[in-house]
Amino acid sequence: MTLSNDIVLRPRFKFEVSKNNETVLSDFETTKTTQSNFIVNRIDDHVFIMLPKAEQHFWSPQLHLEINEINKNICTVSGLFGPNPTVWTLFMFLHFVIACLFIAFGVWAFTNWNLNQNFTVQLSIMILMVVIWIALYFAGSIGKVSNIKEMKALNDFMYRVLNEQTL
Repeated sequence: MTLSNDIVLRPRFKFEVSKNNETVLSDFETTKTTQSNFIVNRIDDHVFIMLPKAEQHFWSPQLHLEINEINKNICTVSGLFGPNPTVWTLFMFLHFVIACLFIAFGVWAFTNWNLNQNFTVQLSIMILMVVIWIALYFAGSIGKVSNIKEMKALNDFMYRVLNEQTL
């Protein structure tokens, strides 16, 4: 798995498999009962692969696969590594709040500047919002880097399941 750039916090990939999509989906469905190293959930054409609850922590990665049929013998596998969707939503919500506060204090600072009033407090808070945003980005990057082994384990498991039936 190669990444197109190093900035991405939730790596994505896509490739084709020379199998019917229902066969691939049933292979993942079968692994639910034949192994206990990962939790595998299937909903329609989507497969979610996670670590067992005992091994999960706040920023634990999970692998979301979407397996779509191209024709009767070929399907595409689109994957996305990321934290639990609840954690990711919280992370994005914090980014949204910081952006809104930055804009609000920017408008307030501009208004005070136009009225020839002191705007250092607003400017200071805007700078603080930028610092917090950078800190959030680095927190996300550290979360991704600290889970590289787990992401590789999820990736290896996916390829094992995909290659089992072709051997």
